[in-house]
Amino acid sequence: MLYWFFVKTLGPIARHRMHPTAVGLENIPRQGGGIIAANHLAVIDDALLPLTCPRMIHFMGKAEYFEGKGLKGKFKKWWFTSVGVFPVDRSGGSKSLGALEHAREIIESGELFGIHVEGTRSPDGRLYKGHTGAARLALETGCPIIPTAIIGSREIQKPGQIIPGKGKSTVIYGTPIDVPKTTSDQVTHEMLRELTDRVVKQIQQMSGQEYVPEYAQVVKKQMQEEQQTLDAARAEEQTR
Repeated sequence: MLYWFFVKTLGPIARHRMHPTAVGLENIPRQGGGIIAANHLAVIDDALLPLTCPRMIHFMGKAEYFEGKGLKGKFKKWWFTSVGVFPVDRSGGSKSLGALEHAREIIESGELFGIHVEGTRSPDGRLYKGHTGAARLALETGCPIIPTAIIGSREIQKPGQIIPGKGKSTVIYGTPIDVPKTTSDQVTHEMLRELTDRVVKQIQQMSGQEYVPEYAQVVKKQMQEEQQTLDAARAEEQTR
């Protein structure tokens, strides 16, 4: 693993540009498995967490990062694998179970697993309804969830911006939520929803974001469809 090599060598450059401040480091377990459950505002969020957390965090990454062809594709796969990222098919259902099983193995081996509970980046800076994957992992492994709020990353790296600008950012690690280990057949949808909503509420209180009781993916799709309709109307207007 080259995780710490990149954190130590590239970290100073990233810190100079993003000036991350870590709050609540005492809430991160010194040992044993745990889930860092964070909001998601920008691509650089996955750099801010390793830069501020004293322990290694393993992440999921969309499967497309590992499926590229040619030299560029091989480099991306090597890069993400080297820094502790493993692939997940984000279409959901049975296709995502393999990634969740791998996450479970990471947690049960005493490591930290990081996940963005919204499932994707916020389309407008607001906080969206959480997916229940983190809650299921916590219940079935009995590990604590550390609600984590990332602040300022969207201003440093606006949507569509590849190279981050300069600015200040904050990562707040909240009070851990202890979860009793529960067998999979005893885990109910109500338990998953209640725990997920509790995590998201704690993130919202720390981040100050406006909360939207809808999945970010749904809102993103609606925004894309509205933009396509607008573009089509403009194109038709220009041809008249």
